[in-house]
Amino acid sequence: MRCRACHSEIDKPGDYCLVCRSPNADGVVCEIARDRVALTMLHEDEILGETIITTVPESGDPAEVVERRNFAGRVADEIRRKRPEAVYAAGDREVLREVRAQLHYDFYRVSDDDPVEAVRSRLGEPALATVETPPKEKIGGSHSTLIGGRTGMKVIHHVAGHPHVKKVIPGPIDAGGSGSRSGLRAKATRAGRNGNVRLLLRDGSSVQENRVVTTAPDRETGERVRADLNDLLEEEGYGVS
Repeated sequence: MRCRACHSEIDKPGDYCLVCRSPNADGVVCEIARDRVALTMLHEDEILGETIITTVPESGDPAEVVERRNFAGRVADEIRRKRPEAVYAAGDREVLREVRAQLHYDFYRVSDDDPVEAVRSRLGEPALATVETPPKEKIGGSHSTLIGGRTGMKVIHHVAGHPHVKKVIPGPIDAGGSGSRSGLRAKATRAGRNGNVRLLLRDGSSVQENRVVTTAPDRETGERVRADLNDLLEEEGYGVS
């Protein structure tokens, strides 16, 4: 394959050109199984090619942890070769989490049914502005206490770290609810007309509603951010159905 800008030869489909310093792939779609990851490189809605990375899963700690981390590292290295604007992923959550932890790109979950086509259709939607502010600087408001203590703060930081979140404003805590499920749970609720969402934190009988200000201009695009946030919370083990 040749670079779209200078026509120099590049090693793999969608690789960043080291001759003219130009990207050749807008996005990378990761279809993730425990023992196999298929990377599909896209330029706009054009499929540039596919790369397959495989592993032989180990069982039992610590061998499984090391093998999975190394597998994710190989996937992350392949994505770095492309320097894409965004990474889209579907499939095994544990491998996905490991890959995501090793990359600094905007990372979005998509439907497991047909990830590549889901992304190709999504690329035609209006792009949302991204926010580079560190997560801790996005958290503010008159209520500084969060249910769940450090765990609650960890969840808020995950949400605040999303590239389309401008601010997270903690709300008051309602300790009069009912609930017997142990452990902190979180869910982003339906977007409002202005594109913002609410993040509900539940810890036993305590409930806290937090306002999440997004870069989405309306309800439709706010729903995209809400879905991304709920996928993120699910991946981190805090989500609820």
